[in-house]
Amino acid sequence: MPSETLTFLIATERGAPEALTEQRTKAAVPFGGKYRVIDFSLANCLHSGLRQILVLTQYKSHSLYKHLRDGWSVFNAELGEFITPLPPQMRADGGWYLGVVDALRQSRYLIERTPARRLLLLDAGAVYRMDYAELLRWHDEQQAQMTAALRPMTEESAPSAYRVHCGEDDRILELQGPASEHPASGLAPMGVMVINKDYLLEQLEALLHLGNGQPETDFVATLLKHASAERVFGYRFGGTRGRVSRDGYWSDLGSIDAYYQAHMAMLEARPSLDLYQPGWHIFTYQGQHAPARTVPGPGSGNEGVFVNSMLAAGTLIRGGAVNRSVFFPCVRVDDGAIVDGAILFDGVQVGAGAELNRCILDKDVVVSPGARIGVDRKQDRARFTVSPEGVVVVPKGTRV
Repeated sequence: MPSETLTFLIATERGAPEALTEQRTKAAVPFGGKYRVIDFSLANCLHSGLRQILVLTQYKSHSLYKHLRDGWSVFNAELGEFITPLPPQMRADGGWYLGVVDALRQSRYLIERTPARRLLLLDAGAVYRMDYAELLRWHDEQQAQMTAALRPMTEESAPSAYRVHCGEDDRILELQGPASEHPASGLAPMGVMVINKDYLLEQLEALLHLGNGQPETDFVATLLKHASAERVFGYRFGGTRGRVSRDGYWSDLGSIDAYYQAHMAMLEARPSLDLYQPGWHIFTYQGQHAPARTVPGPGSGNEGVFVNSMLAAGTLIRGGAVNRSVFFPCVRVDDGAIVDGAILFDGVQVGAGAELNRCILDKDVVVSPGARIGVDRKQDRARFTVSPEGVVVVPKGTRV
């Protein structure tokens, strides 16, 4: 079954939250203390036996390329396995990708020559765990031409998400939205679709024409909206099928507040996203850093402490205090500094006596001794991006 499937990971767009995608595409945004967002889709592929993967790239893709090279050079070309970045090839009209449908059209020559009989299309900008092998089995069992994975709609997603109506046999009957009057119930596309190769090749030009060449905001909704196939089905995410534990977690991290809350949720006693299931690890690139540790402050002699936090390798807390926070590799917190409810990316340095609260610091930010972030809202708004719920974002390489 795996060799019959060619996987496209969609990593072309900048995406949201924009305060974190100024320097990188959304798929390359750090997540969870040591991962990148794309690692979750890639780990799902690896555990599902899917090892023929094309990663469609476009917006500020260098960071993503580097991560794929360093963390995902695990496939064996001698066995027909590959994970290959695919920027616009400009074979059709010499232009950049105008969206996912156009990207598939520009990649038509690759689709035509693959021996695979179906394609798996994945949004690389969402965080979840899923056994794609069961999705593919469901697709075959229904003798479907298209199958879209569907998730329960939530209060937060209802205003912006499309809503799918299915029949008793899970055949998709109708697509609505997005519209703010949708109730927080029903099913919504989750950026995962299986589509038969022959059907896609028949429809590519017509789909592009119907979309008027405009970028689509939801490629699954676009394909469903213009589907001419009779056998189009929904696959319910979080069901009993598959080997991955059914935590039912899915997030597209569509705002600063959503990104922040996703991290804080991982610090709960029973986190909604289960990263600890044996046999379904999330793989990534990890540098050869020293173990994380705490030491007494050089001036005060106070012990460095951390409470209910995630600390990546290379982190050193020298007499500082850390509470309910997530640290990526090689963070430094100096004597007397207080860090509470913060997400600190690689290489952040927090000076002695500094105070951080409800904030996200991008890579290589340096916080001077005694500086304060997330304490004075007026001062924060004058210097940085502040979310509607008051989360402060400090850009990469800033000295505060």
